[in-house]
Amino acid sequence: MNKDLQYYLQLPYRIVLYPSPEGGYAVEIPELPGCLSQGETKEEALAMIEDAKRCWLIDALEHGDPIPGSIR
Repeated sequence: MNKDLQYYLQLPYRIVLYPSPEGGYAVEIPELPGCLSQGETKEEALAMIEDAKRCWLIDALEHGDPIPGSIR
């Protein structure tokens, strides 16, 4: 099976959201190393991590890097 961007975007990766010491919220997807973002509100941070996830996956696919499966 050829796994493409849409396949990986639909996987239920774990998202970790926590208050940032500077204010706002930090958010990450631990299974995708370096996939981090932030936002002033929880909603903004969650929207930003979706964009970061897309960029992370596109980069990994373009470079042939391994992409971890999701953790439920």
